[in-house]
Amino acid sequence: MANLGSYIRSAARATFFAYRRVPVRWRLSGGSAALTFVILAGVAGVTDVLTDRHVSNAFYQQQQGNAQQFATEILPRTLPGSPTGVDCSAAITQFGQDTAAQIRLFTRSGRLLCSSQLSASLVPVNAPGFRAPRHANASYVEGGFHVDTQLVQIKPHGHALMLYAEPLSNLNETISGIRVYLTGGVLVGTLLALLAGLLVAERAMRPVVELTETAREIERTRDPTLRIPQPEADDEVADLARTLESMLGALDAARNESETALRRQREFVADASHELRTPLTSVLANLELLADELDGEQADSAKSALRSTRRMRRLVADLLLLARADVGRQQPRRLTDLAAHLTDAAAELGPGTDDHEITIDPKPAPVDGLGDDLHRLILNLLENARSHTPPGTRITASSGVRDGHPFLVVEDDGPGIDPRLQRRVFERFVRGGGDTGSRGTGLGLAIVDAVASAHGASVRMTSLPELHGTRFEVIFPVSATGEVDAALPATAEFEVAQTSTTTGRTIGRRRNRS
Repeated sequence: MANLGSYIRSAARATFFAYRRVPVRWRLSGGSAALTFVILAGVAGVTDVLTDRHVSNAFYQQQQGNAQQFATEILPRTLPGSPTGVDCSAAITQFGQDTAAQIRLFTRSGRLLCSSQLSASLVPVNAPGFRAPRHANASYVEGGFHVDTQLVQIKPHGHALMLYAEPLSNLNETISGIRVYLTGGVLVGTLLALLAGLLVAERAMRPVVELTETAREIERTRDPTLRIPQPEADDEVADLARTLESMLGALDAARNESETALRRQREFVADASHELRTPLTSVLANLELLADELDGEQADSAKSALRSTRRMRRLVADLLLLARADVGRQQPRRLTDLAAHLTDAAAELGPGTDDHEITIDPKPAPVDGLGDDLHRLILNLLENARSHTPPGTRITASSGVRDGHPFLVVEDDGPGIDPRLQRRVFERFVRGGGDTGSRGTGLGLAIVDAVASAHGASVRMTSLPELHGTRFEVIFPVSATGEVDAALPATAEFEVAQTSTTTGRTIGRRRNRS
C-alpha cells in the first residue's frame, strides 16, 4: 500500500509538471473542452437513461397492444376441428410473421394447444427443461424475448393461457442507435468546444503576443523609448502593459544616468591620464639625472624609483589609450606601414628576449592609422607571447597584404592558452598563468582589441593546447591609398639578421634607404 501511494503521488506530480509545461492557449482551450465534455457527457447520460426508459415502455405497451389485438380480434375467429379442439396454428403463424412474435396457447393445466411455426428462440416445448407458464398477466425476459402471458377466452372450450413473446433485438438496436448518436454528439461537441476555445484563447492572447513582440523589438534594438501597445480593454493585460511602460521608462532614465556618469568617468580618466604624462616625464628626467650622478645606495634607490616610474608611465599610457577608445576621441590619421612598426617593436623588445627565439618577416602593409597605437598593438602581442610562454619558445611575427587587406600575424609554439580563459583574454585586467610577479597588468590584449577596433580591424585568436601554440591575426581594412608609396614617412628596407648564437634569437633590423 505504501508503494502504491508513493506511485500515485509521483504520477500526480509528474502530471502536474507536464500540465504546467503546456502553453497557456492550450490549457485554456483544453480546460474549456474538458468542461464541455463533462457537461455533454452528463446530459447524454441522463438522456440515455430517460430515452431507454421511454423507448422500453413504448415497446412493452406496443407488445401488450399486439397481444390484446390477437386475443380479441384474431383468436375468436379460429374454427374448431383439430384433434386438440382448437385450430389456431394458421392464425398464430400468420400473426407471428406480421409482428415477429412467438405465440403459444396452453390449457389451464399446462397442456399445449397450439404454437407458432417460426423458429423458436424460446425454450422449445419438447425440451426437458420446458415449463408452461402457470400465471396470467406475467411479464419476463427469456432467450432474447420479452414475454407476456394473458388469459384468453376460446369458445366453446373456455379459457386458455396465451404466451406472447416479441424479440428484444429491435428494442436493443433502437437504444444502441440512440447511444451512438449521443456519443457522437458528445465527441463532436467536445471537438467544437476545443476549436472554439483555441480561437477564443488566440484572440484573448493577442494583446500578450503584441507585448511580447514589442519586448523582443526592444531587446533587438536596445531602444527603451519604444512604446508598449495599450490594449483597449481595461483588464489585467492593460495593467501589465502599463507596468512594462513604467518599467521601461525607469530603465531608460537609469541607463541615461549611468551613461552620463560613465561618460564623465571616462572623460575624467582620459583627461587625468593625459595630464599625468607631463609630470611623469619631468619625474623620469630628474630620476635619470639622479641615477647618473649619485653613487652607492642612493644610486640604487634612484634606479629603483626610475624603474617604478617607467612602469607607471607605461600604465598611464595604457589607461590613456583605453580611455580615448572608450570616449571615442579620434585623432588625425595618416598612412603608415605595419612592417616598419613590426621591426621597431621587435628591436625594442630585443634586449629582453634572451630566452626566446623571435623571427620576423616584415612585408609592406599600408594602413591608415595612428603610428603610436599600431606600434603599441604589435609590441603588446610580442610581449604577450614572450611573457606567457616558457624559455626556448619560438615566436614568429609577420606582416603583409592578403586579398587587398593588410594583416599582422604573431604566433608561437608555446603551451597555448587555457580553454577556460580563451573567451576572456581580451577583457581588461585578465591575467594568465604566464604573468611573472607583478610585471603584468592584464591590459595588453585589451589594448590590442581596442586599437584594432579603433582602426576597423578584427582580431582572430587560435589556441590549441593539445597541439601547442597560439596565433593572433589582425586583419585591417583596405587602405585608402592601396599600396606603399611616397606618402609614407620613411620607406624602409628590411633584412633578417641572425645574432647571438648563445641566445638563439632572430630579430628584424630596419635600414633606411638613403
